[in-house]
Amino acid sequence: MSIKPYWQNFINNEWVDGDAGRISLEDPATGEFLAEMACAGTADVDRAVAAARECRDSGELQSMRPVERGRLVREMGSYLLANFEEISLVHCLDSGKPLWEARLEVTNAARYFEYYGNQAETLEGKSIPLGGNYTDFTVHEPYGVSAQVIPWNFPLEIAARSIACAITTANSCVVKTAELDPLSSSYFGHAALSAGLPPGAVNIIAGYGQEAGAALASHPEINHLVFTGSVETGSKVAASAAANIVPSVLELGGKSAAIICKDADLDKVLSSVRNGIFFNSGQVCSAMSRAVVHRDRQQEFVERAAELASSISVGPGIERTESGLNMGAMISQKQRDRAYSLCAQAQKSGARLVSGGNRLNLPGWFLQPTILDQVSPNDEIAQTEVFGPVLTVIEYSDDDEAIEIANSTRYGLVGGIFTEDLNRAMKAASRMKAGQVFINEWFAGGVETPFGGYGKSGYGREKGREALFNYVQTKNVAIALK
Repeated sequence: MSIKPYWQNFINNEWVDGDAGRISLEDPATGEFLAEMACAGTADVDRAVAAARECRDSGELQSMRPVERGRLVREMGSYLLANFEEISLVHCLDSGKPLWEARLEVTNAARYFEYYGNQAETLEGKSIPLGGNYTDFTVHEPYGVSAQVIPWNFPLEIAARSIACAITTANSCVVKTAELDPLSSSYFGHAALSAGLPPGAVNIIAGYGQEAGAALASHPEINHLVFTGSVETGSKVAASAAANIVPSVLELGGKSAAIICKDADLDKVLSSVRNGIFFNSGQVCSAMSRAVVHRDRQQEFVERAAELASSISVGPGIERTESGLNMGAMISQKQRDRAYSLCAQAQKSGARLVSGGNRLNLPGWFLQPTILDQVSPNDEIAQTEVFGPVLTVIEYSDDDEAIEIANSTRYGLVGGIFTEDLNRAMKAASRMKAGQVFINEWFAGGVETPFGGYGKSGYGREKGREALFNYVQTKNVAIALK
């Protein structure tokens, strides 16, 4: 498939060039030139924020009945589904994902618009009894301009959940897409036009983090900030927002552990390993990156995990149309080489390479699915977010030790436990320092379930009804009666 050679930014319902030139994009599966994207600089950020501010100040979104806003939000999702195949193909080439994974992401993005569009009429205030001489009630009001800085690993899903929440709650938004794979995000602009959103309600710009991202996070005219990315960048973004007293939602990655108990069903475990660490080439903040395995099951688990990893076909995503034991490229040479380097260093530190661990002798940015055994909980590979298809295996002896290992990193995004003992599972869930705990299935849940972290994994929640309350502020009205 050939795609158009040049893509523009979307500001105030118009397609525009970038004042910082163009970004040259490569196909991760080949390393070859793919297309150019308009590159937003600080002046573009100013224009996008001004458009969002004008939309917000006009009151057009807030004056609509919630059902009307909900219909607009759902229409954006309908546009994605109506153009499903085109968007999926562009996303596959842009990101390096297998085509079936790209298709799944488009479907999931549309689902966010459906879910939150349906929630628009349900966000209600409450009355507070103060006695016979008063009437008191609360209302939820939008912050105003929501700035959203989106990562490259799931650019459609993560942008969709933020845009949908923002419009549902009558905020206008400025979305800064990742510079590595911004093409598919352009379709949010087309979706906004198709749905009939007012100018400035949704603005989509691509640019580099150190310029466009920094300018957006520190902009004095934004009222709300959503960021997904690394801890290091998130700390800087949060500091910029805090300087302007702007509330933020931060989702900053993880180093999540799956506790595999002595009584675990290894068929269930291996199914979750396939999805938990090898989906999207392991470039998932909530990936199952650490397997904490009971010593009586470790050898069996390692053998079966290695067999699974060795059976996964790795190559260009455009050739991988059906779900199954296959994997695409990593997003860039830099990301691939970083993951490879961490694997090599782990072996020097004493870890045993069981499967994979090497770069493929192919054009593009491929790393073999990798299993590392005999890892210590304090090793760098067990503490650092690899963001690649690398599973580290750590042995434990009893439940207390397993929980201690699971909680031993600076992160706290998700965790999991595999056991047939419900009592053990519930006790573990209560002790895990994580925002979401999976029992017997990694990635159980969906759009409806709140998602966010403890510790360095960030604060605030995305997904689920709970996310909507991160996009509104509560006003109390107290009336003294005569």
